[in-house]
Amino acid sequence: MESTKLSQMELTRYNKLSRDIRELGRKIKEVEPDHPFRIEQSAVLLEKLYMMGLISTKWDLSQTQKVTASCFCRRRLPVIMVRNKMSQTIPMATKLIEQGHVRVGVEVVKDPAFLVTRNLEDFVTWVDTSAIKKHVLEYNNERDDFDIV
Repeated sequence: MESTKLSQMELTRYNKLSRDIRELGRKIKEVEPDHPFRIEQSAVLLEKLYMMGLISTKWDLSQTQKVTASCFCRRRLPVIMVRNKMSQTIPMATKLIEQGHVRVGVEVVKDPAFLVTRNLEDFVTWVDTSAIKKHVLEYNNERDDFDIV
């Protein structure tokens, strides 16, 4: 199986998760609007989905009905790298991840299926020892003389 493609198992998992989220949203919506349980659980669910980047706003329970497997796919590390212009294509980004050139925060990530949350989105960068990082710094005339040594 080629690693650049989304595996059937991952797609099945994303479909099940999105179906469960939509069902949970429907069940919460069935509770009376002013009931404390509905208010609390709506806030918890919407906050989690928003922080994961699966919905655009955390104020509307109907957003849960828009969660699909593609929402999860858009949060995968290779897609975020293309969006951040770190790579031109998803297969290229996948290869760079598998080769160990990318880190999220302080952790090197070698799994292209890594889901990037909103909090971590700004911390996707190159590994310090990566040759790609050196090329990017040279291209932008930002490479420090200390780094050459």
